[in-house]
Amino acid sequence: MSERPQNDDPDPTEAFDDLVEAETQRDPDLAVIEAGSRTLRAQAGPPQGDQVPARPADPEVDRALRAVEEELAGRWGETQLDPSIQRIVALLDILGTPQRAYPSIHITGTNGKTSTARMIEALLSAFELRTGRYTSPHVQSITERISLDGSPIPAERFIETYRDIAPYVEMVDAQQEYRLSFFEVLTAMAYAAFADTPVDVAVVEVGMGGTWDATNVIDADVAVITPIALDHTDRLGETPEQIAGEKSGIIKKDATVVLAQQPVDAASVMLKRAVEVDATVAREGMEFGVLSREVAVGGQMLTLRGLGGEYPEVFLPLYGAHQAHNAAVALAAVEAFFGVGSEHARPLDIDTVRSAFAAVVSPGRMEVVRRSPTVVLDAAHNPAGAQAAAEAVTEAFGFSRLVGVVGASADKDVRGFLEAFEPIFAEVVVTRNSSQRAMDPDELAAIAVEVFGAERVQVEPRLDDALEAAITLAEEEGEFSGAGVLVTGSVITVGEARLLLGRN
Repeated sequence: MSERPQNDDPDPTEAFDDLVEAETQRDPDLAVIEAGSRTLRAQAGPPQGDQVPARPADPEVDRALRAVEEELAGRWGETQLDPSIQRIVALLDILGTPQRAYPSIHITGTNGKTSTARMIEALLSAFELRTGRYTSPHVQSITERISLDGSPIPAERFIETYRDIAPYVEMVDAQQEYRLSFFEVLTAMAYAAFADTPVDVAVVEVGMGGTWDATNVIDADVAVITPIALDHTDRLGETPEQIAGEKSGIIKKDATVVLAQQPVDAASVMLKRAVEVDATVAREGMEFGVLSREVAVGGQMLTLRGLGGEYPEVFLPLYGAHQAHNAAVALAAVEAFFGVGSEHARPLDIDTVRSAFAAVVSPGRMEVVRRSPTVVLDAAHNPAGAQAAAEAVTEAFGFSRLVGVVGASADKDVRGFLEAFEPIFAEVVVTRNSSQRAMDPDELAAIAVEVFGAERVQVEPRLDDALEAAITLAEEEGEFSGAGVLVTGSVITVGEARLLLGRN
């Protein structure tokens, strides 16, 4: 990809104008809402790779970490919610409101939150800011959830942070109707660790929803909303509009909200919220977007339109169109954080942006963990995520035959998930992970048979057996056949497969 388009290539400016026209035509119902909102129209040390940590090598540290994990596991799990931030507010007040010690970027949405958070973190780090990142769930180690300066918090510090706040957690537990949940305690740990470092900026991903999420005690300068789709419908609502209502709760007064492309009814809710709190809006397809993308070795080459101008020849070592859109959202969020489009119209330094994106990693998201045959891991767990994964693996790998390994949670739209993969899976091996939420393999198989047909479905209750079966099926065509395996269905499934396949 050259710096400037050749004469026979489309003009990037015209391409972006086409994006704007298409978005305007796609969302005619939003005209009245947009008339009342302020939209952001700009006039136009290298980041560290984030790895998934193994268990601590020191036996004493490992025992101490396991003790903390057991204590946290004894609390309400992440999917057991009480719609209140009363408990987390009480705890943070006792701790001295650490969440107010630094500015923050807050991220919600249905899919793409963690990858977008990692990209934002990489960009901020490249511009020499100390970062704290809080994401969930983890792939392999609980310490992944809290990142400092681009790397997971060391186990020793994770243990120390928990022990520091534990007495105050007990105090709040005694005062409240319900004890603090697993996620609430981890959120407090993250905010305390960020203040103690201290960080220059926190990048915070919601756990679920927005309004009542434990993370929503920050007043973020930038709110990011990745694409809304149906997930957690029993808790967040059964339509994109209802889910958007819950997630738009992270938009605070006078903030900037960066919106990925959304269903019209979801976008309407978010824009109404922006009007109510006088927030400035930057919309993908209008103020920023993806101008072009080309498949490249190990990822893709992008030209992005940011709030401050065009960013050509940006290499992203992640696969799929959805990751390109995540990159555009992340870039716009960082531009907004630096005041591009509101305080000034200068683009960010292009070389710094390029080096940041080139260093991005997102474990468990279209991650290759083995060759011959190629085994890819992807944490898709709902139909929208499955559709994006199916498109990405087809585009990036072009397997002659693809075998799926699926271990899903019982509370998900499993049929819709499997239907998204049906066109690309030659066979599917259904299994389960170690979570209590995992769907029984026989129940999963019954649905898979209805979608794929009995001859294409194999049941292996143990994940290690499922991986072996899928690899054997892929190897049947020979070493140079181009067959592959995709492991998917849950972050937990992907994390456990990663361990079984020797990735630490």
